[in-house]
Amino acid sequence: MKSLFLPLFLILSGLQLTAQVTFQPKQLSFEDKGVVYKKEMTFDFKLQTNGFSIATNFGKLRTYYLTTYYHIELGELKNIKEYRQQSFETNTISGLGSSNSFVFGKQNSFFVLRGGYGQKRYFSEKAKKQGLAIGMTYEGGPSLGLLKPYYLDLGYPIDNGPQMNIRSEKYSAQNHDIFLDRTRISGATGFTKGLSELSIIPGIHAQATAHFDWGAFDEFVKAIDAGIMVDFFFKKVPIMVEPDNVENSPLFINLFLNLQLGKRW
Repeated sequence: MKSLFLPLFLILSGLQLTAQVTFQPKQLSFEDKGVVYKKEMTFDFKLQTNGFSIATNFGKLRTYYLTTYYHIELGELKNIKEYRQQSFETNTISGLGSSNSFVFGKQNSFFVLRGGYGQKRYFSEKAKKQGLAIGMTYEGGPSLGLLKPYYLDLGYPIDNGPQMNIRSEKYSAQNHDIFLDRTRISGATGFTKGLSELSIIPGIHAQATAHFDWGAFDEFVKAIDAGIMVDFFFKKVPIMVEPDNVENSPLFINLFLNLQLGKRW
């Protein structure tokens, strides 16, 4: 009997050890929980040193720390010499006592449609804890520059008298002297004038930012970017008439602040 008891005891002990190994629950860690959201869509509202833009981004969350995205943006670029002013001879020219403000020496408005691919990377573990996540973004791609003629309301004397006939004109070699005569400018013509005369200048762009996100993996995106953007076009962009102190360029370098809002799912 004793000889049978010992082998039976050993078998039961072995089964007990096996059961303990087999059914021991795994200790879970927050590091194993994975990414809750897979995609995001955000909207940008960007204020630049020489212009502004709005944009939308379509992103894919690869990991806690990396999001890749496609970027579409529309904005305006300005020459550093642009500034708005009022007519010096408003009452004489218009007879109305008021006029639209205008940019002296401007011959074209310049708008840019940008498309690109970028990445957003976080440096901080706080992204998982709904705190302030700090990271960076970088993006680049092709650009399409759109030139729109800038029209001014110019005064022409009627029968060489004090009364003026107002004509809406864009800059040309023929009206050079009048276009740059402040006493003959009543103001800028409405924005829609010249939209049918758009011309295209292709280019490329790149930007990099410091990125600050409140709750980087919350459902709703709330972030601020501070960065630098570089636009280069394949020919000089004729925004201004070029007197001695103004020069047009194919290169635009801007610092900017960007408010980003959106949603993840």
